[in-house]
Amino acid sequence: MRSYQPDLTPPWKKSTPAPEVPAEPDLVVEEAVSGFCGAVIRCEKTAQGPTVTLEDRFGKHRVFPMEPHGFLLEGKVVTLVRPSAGGPVRPARTASGSVAVPGARARVARAGRIYVEGRHDAELVERVWGDDLRIEGVVVEYLEGIDDLPAIVREFAPGPDARLGVLVDHLVPGSKESRIAAQVTDADVLVVGHPYIDVWEAVKPSSVGIPGWPAVPRGQDWKTGVCRALGWPENTGAAWQHILSRVGSYKDLEPQLLGRVEELIDFVTLPA
Repeated sequence: MRSYQPDLTPPWKKSTPAPEVPAEPDLVVEEAVSGFCGAVIRCEKTAQGPTVTLEDRFGKHRVFPMEPHGFLLEGKVVTLVRPSAGGPVRPARTASGSVAVPGARARVARAGRIYVEGRHDAELVERVWGDDLRIEGVVVEYLEGIDDLPAIVREFAPGPDARLGVLVDHLVPGSKESRIAAQVTDADVLVVGHPYIDVWEAVKPSSVGIPGWPAVPRGQDWKTGVCRALGWPENTGAAWQHILSRVGSYKDLEPQLLGRVEELIDFVTLPA
């Protein structure tokens, strides 16, 4: 007599089980059907079954059922499960929202660069994107203003293997900054900007603990005017250190800055 296995399903019709991954806070996954990508905020038990809430890098939340084969982790199909009580919580992403690479060494610096206007801009970019930049081998330098940007670009001598990205404050139609940026037409240079007068404004007021960034009359130094309006000591260096200390991740920054920095990193690292 022949013996048969209890499961008579043909092998090609059997679904391959997906690995189970605990939905720990900060784990970054992609929902397989919608393509929504975000970090785990919480898991909940409902009458319809367990759900997971994801938050994308712009702060948008969505709730998904924790179904088998329902998510992608680093491109591979997984099944999210509720984490065990008291289990370890390990950060799975960098401050910029990128997937963390534990133990990764800094890459040798590329010939390409990212230029920002001032020291505060550079410190903010380092705070949020520093881990990503070291892995990619991208160096950020600051210019102390962009009045001489066309000459700086010529001196840099950009090329396909040495591309240059420039982040400009207050890049809005009709501004001095927009007129200077328009003079740079090299195909290996990307000049982008945000609408804020200073990079301080790119930090969300709620993160700093203020209702909003005050309006400063024209002709008055903007940083000093902000300190006066908020009742802070008129020490802009100390004020900036206070602001910077309240930035823990991309969640503390406005989307208008997030998108521009990501665009510059892609420009100087991706093949031409």
